[in-house]
Amino acid sequence: MSKTDGQRLYAIGDVHGELGKLQRLHDWISADVARHPGRPHQVIHLGDYVDRGRDSRGVLDFLVAGRDAGMPWRTLLGNHDRYLLKYITEPEWDDPRLSGRLHWLNPKLGGAATLRSYGIEVHDDHPREDAFRFESEAIAAVPDAHCKFLADCALSLHIGGYFFAHAGIRPGVALDAQVEQDLVWIRDEFLYHTRNHGAVIVHGHTPVDRVEHHGNRIAVDTGAVFGGPLSAIVLDDEDVGVLTATGAEPLSPMRGRRIRS
Repeated sequence: MSKTDGQRLYAIGDVHGELGKLQRLHDWISADVARHPGRPHQVIHLGDYVDRGRDSRGVLDFLVAGRDAGMPWRTLLGNHDRYLLKYITEPEWDDPRLSGRLHWLNPKLGGAATLRSYGIEVHDDHPREDAFRFESEAIAAVPDAHCKFLADCALSLHIGGYFFAHAGIRPGVALDAQVEQDLVWIRDEFLYHTRNHGAVIVHGHTPVDRVEHHGNRIAVDTGAVFGGPLSAIVLDDEDVGVLTATGAEPLSPMRGRRIRS
């Protein structure tokens, strides 16, 4: 049986408001699809469409338009995407991972940049107790289509021998029993685990200098909002590659990585 269920799969890392980089990457995908006529394909976006970058609204407009046009795109929820949705629907919500230490509008999280992309005048240095005063403006400015898009994002996707999630999975827990908080937030417990997970986990969330294939997982977030490229991998049965303007360059597991069963 094909490791990708007979499809050519593209997985895109964290966008964070970098609309130009996302559009260019989709141009590369379209060109690569044309080089493989008749081959079914899907494009999986690994989440974190918003925050930090300058055009979060533009990114969501682009993704909503693609969905509405019937493109074979799948979109997963990232922890940053959840912040925007929660700010509008449950403004007092506090991310359990941060335990009251940071609010979405803190510069470390980048929510102010997202609100600015919707035309809301907000600065990065608002104190936590002042953070909710932009809620009514956000409700008015963020289109219902964007909220529905985020609410409809999946938490994970399992295709053949690959499992896609924004952050990763909790080792030792069945793939179909993973919980939201781990799928959008987990780091060290997952990143340093060297055993086989039952599928290769494709994830973003934790930036790396270049796409990394660790055997049991593939890290695709290459820090687009921090000056790095926006990356995509190409999976086709047993083949794994990094997408370029001219096609997929083969990607092999990193040397020294030994995956234990």
